Amino acid sequence: MQPIISINGLVKTFPVGNGFFCALNDVNLKLGTGEFVGLVGPSGSGKTTLLNIIGSLDTPTEGKAEVLGHSIGELTAKESAALRNKDIGFIFQSYNLLPVYTVYENVEFPLLLQKMSADTRRKAIMEALDWVGLTNKEQSRPSQLSGGECQRVAIARAMVKRPAIVLADEPSANLDAKNSHNILQTMRKLNEELQTTFIFATHDEKVMQYLKRIVYLQDGEVERDETVNQPNRNE
Repeated sequence: MQPIISINGLVKTFPVGNGFFCALNDVNLKLGTGEFVGLVGPSGSGKTTLLNIIGSLDTPTEGKAEVLGHSIGELTAKESAALRNKDIGFIFQSYNLLPVYTVYENVEFPLLLQKMSADTRRKAIMEALDWVGLTNKEQSRPSQLSGGECQRVAIARAMVKRPAIVLADEPSANLDAKNSHNILQTMRKLNEELQTTFIFATHDEKVMQYLKRIVYLQDGEVERDETVNQPNRNE
C-alpha cells in the first residue's frame, strides 16, 4: 500500500523559558488510504502536535512529514492553506460551528473557498447532511441542536469536500456514551464507503473500540504500533 502520509525522523520542539520542550522525538510513521487510525496517549504525549503537523497547521523542527506528496516543512503559508482547503477535513471536540449561521451555511463554508456553482454546492451539502442524518435540520442554528447533532454537523462540514484525510482531535470528549458511539459509527461508515483516511488524537476508550490501527505515543515517541483485527464497534 502506497502511503499518503510518510513521517521520518520527525522532531518538534517548543521554546520554554531558557530551554526547549521536545514534544515529538524521532517519530517514524506511514499511513495509507482508507486507514482508521488513532494516535493514542496521555496528555503531553505529543498526539495533538503530530496531528497538527499532519494537518499543516504546524511544521517540523527536524525530520520530514510528507502528506499527499507535499513536504509540510517546505510549504508556504498559501500552499499549506490550499492543502487544507482541498484535501484535509478537521473535526474538533468543541465543534467550532459558527453560531449565527444555519446548519446548511456551516457545512457550506469550506465550499465557498472553492470555485463551485451554487447548485453543485447544494448537492454536495445535502449529500453530506444525508450521510450524518441531518437533512431535516438544514435551517436550524447550532443553539437549537444537541451536542451530538452539533458534532454530526462538524462531521458533515469536514466531509462535504470529500477530503482524502480527516483529522479528529478528541471528537467524543464532550459527548455522552450513546452519542459518542453514534458519531463513531457514522465516521466508520464514511471511512469504509468513501475510503477516507481518518486519524484521531485521543485517549478515549470509546474511540479506541472503533479503531483499525492504534499508534501509542509516550513522551513524544512512538511506543508501539498495533493493527486491530476485530474492533468492538458496539453495534
